[in-house]
Amino acid sequence: MSRKRELIYRLYTQREDQFVRTDIKSEFSRYDDIRNGNIEKVAANYEIIKKDFFKGKGTLSKDPLRNTKYHFVVSMGVITRMCVNAGLPHDEAYTMSDIYIQEADELDSINAVIDLLGQAQIDYATRMHELHQRNQYSIHVRHAIDHIYDHLHEPLTMELLAKNEGLNPSYFSKLFSKEVGTTVKAYILSVKIATAKNMLEKSDHSISDIYFSLGFSSQSAFTAAFKKLTGTTPNKYRSMYDYVDLTVPQADSNKNTVQ
Repeated sequence: MSRKRELIYRLYTQREDQFVRTDIKSEFSRYDDIRNGNIEKVAANYEIIKKDFFKGKGTLSKDPLRNTKYHFVVSMGVITRMCVNAGLPHDEAYTMSDIYIQEADELDSINAVIDLLGQAQIDYATRMHELHQRNQYSIHVRHAIDHIYDHLHEPLTMELLAKNEGLNPSYFSKLFSKEVGTTVKAYILSVKIATAKNMLEKSDHSISDIYFSLGFSSQSAFTAAFKKLTGTTPNKYRSMYDYVDLTVPQADSNKNTVQ
């Protein structure tokens, strides 16, 4: 069924109301900042946009909250496709989109949805920044980093990564540290803790499930590592995001020592 008459009427009322849509070049320049991994620019853009979020945006629903969520979904669709086209793995990009859209669907305030969009934009920009960085590394270091991300649930050592690349462990260790700026061991731990933080923020998986899935030998080892990098325990960190894990008692942090 044609919408020609409705279109003509809407265009007329928009002109009467002096409604001007956001210029497409301006809009896509902001998406380009996400695709290019310009984290600081994305964060700055968001602070500007959220002050008048609906300026230049059409009405997708008469219900204000639903209208905001629809705009959220549209933005996520564009961001996801642009990042996939720029090299972000297809499954990773679309699964992230699913997670954020499902989270937005549960929110009951307009400001919360807008804030979540800002978080999503920075998340995608951060991943794109990391992707661009990895692409600047040598082939051996890139392979090692990809292996780390793909095998977080397994035991990971510098020796194993060096063997995978057919390199002498000492040479590989120096190469990795020179290019990445940190040791293999420290990098593996940072990736695991970053993943744990994301799971604590956005899922209700028990802490025991999280530390087991990330290859930690025990809760105390996980807690010690987590506190070393974040300054707090997993339970305290989760409490900031409304999830409380009652299935595993929190070990006394004073008794944990960092190896």
